[in-house]
Amino acid sequence: MKKERFVLGWQGGDKGPDTLTNILSDRVRSVMESPHGMWNYMTYRDAINILGLDPGDIYKEGRIDLDPKEWADFGWMTCYAGPPESAVEAMRRSTNEENINPYSPDLINPLRDACAETKFGRKRGSDFEVIGVEGSQAGISYTLQTVLNPGDEVIITDPGYFHFESSILMAGGRALRVPLDSECGFRLKPERLEEYITPRTKVIIVCDPLNPFGTVQSKEELLKIIEIASKNDIIVINDITHDTQQIDPETNHYPMSALHTETNTDNVISTFSVSHGYGMAGVRIGFLGGHPELIRACLIAKTSLTRLNTNLIAQYGALSALNDTEYVRKSQDRIRRNYSLIKEIIDGTEGIVIPVEPKYGFSMVIDVSGAGVSAQELTVALFKYNIAVYPGDGLGSVGATRFIRLNISRPDLWAFEHFKENLPKAISDAKSGMYRDKVIEFFRQRDTERARMIVEQIKRIA
Repeated sequence: MKKERFVLGWQGGDKGPDTLTNILSDRVRSVMESPHGMWNYMTYRDAINILGLDPGDIYKEGRIDLDPKEWADFGWMTCYAGPPESAVEAMRRSTNEENINPYSPDLINPLRDACAETKFGRKRGSDFEVIGVEGSQAGISYTLQTVLNPGDEVIITDPGYFHFESSILMAGGRALRVPLDSECGFRLKPERLEEYITPRTKVIIVCDPLNPFGTVQSKEELLKIIEIASKNDIIVINDITHDTQQIDPETNHYPMSALHTETNTDNVISTFSVSHGYGMAGVRIGFLGGHPELIRACLIAKTSLTRLNTNLIAQYGALSALNDTEYVRKSQDRIRRNYSLIKEIIDGTEGIVIPVEPKYGFSMVIDVSGAGVSAQELTVALFKYNIAVYPGDGLGSVGATRFIRLNISRPDLWAFEHFKENLPKAISDAKSGMYRDKVIEFFRQRDTERARMIVEQIKRIA
């Protein structure tokens, strides 16, 4: 079956000839064919075509953010409580010729120090260093480019963050997914992890707190994972992007780099960005921290691929954000309030449950299968009522048609009231089957084994 080829996944277009097939690299082809490659999984943006809407009426002047005055956006993974006013003001002060004209440093030293101590839990020195990258995803990609050889395996979770697999494929690696469920508390249990290690395993990605569930690994689990990795000569990438806001006051988060006083962490590379917890996705500032020799190799990979460093003006904004404890407190209080609101809505909606309570960050998951609808059909139905959410098929095979991820960082109460009012209507629309054929056609066009599996799951729900 021919696949439609669009420049942007939510825009229409004509089918074209496969003239590029012999030109593209095996790495790029593998991403384009992956169920987790961009535009191969369904998002709320795909509802635009399914509903027959005009993208230009929704996204103004090529922007890709939804107008918060018109849309209850629980889909896009940026912290709507940000950016901190202090960060905006710092960037205003720093916008001058002296900071615009020259090439920027990798990171200014105060920012390098602040990230090491505030986020990674240790000081820079002969055994630990920090470099700048364009967000955590970039940091993970540079690390994988640094350590993987073709055919090496990288262990990730299922469900997990969308774009880990694409980075693995672009580095010539192969993703192995450890399934998560209620039995393991939707966390990466060391005993389950060991079952997936093979002689080709080179990297374990520990996303903690875990996007999408907001679950957090215990210190004991992290120490055991480091021990398992060390024993097998495996690198651990510890993505702590969602550790800024603590939802559950009783749960503590431990960056793996901060465990150096209890075990050897030389095989751990930590990554973090201000994109999510600080609502600064547009400035593209992230960090990699680890043993200086390993970090130096990652820096060589980065300069070979992009050559340029992170924006200097944005660096001053990030420094201000990392020092803004009042912002963290206020945004944390807001997210705790929002979780209570969502929990009340879900508790009052028949057939929808929260499979695990989030502990950190601002993302969470609801299971809609009890309502007799697929996550994909409900996503389209909600979009009709100006509500954006993410269905689970991009996150993994586990819960692909059951799970919907929600961003609960919105500062305004209107979004939650709008969600509460229209969720029953959207469920009714989805149950009617009015979007089923077009949702199924979306996956049929992907023409992969996993897409066919999702189609069969949606049919069984019907």
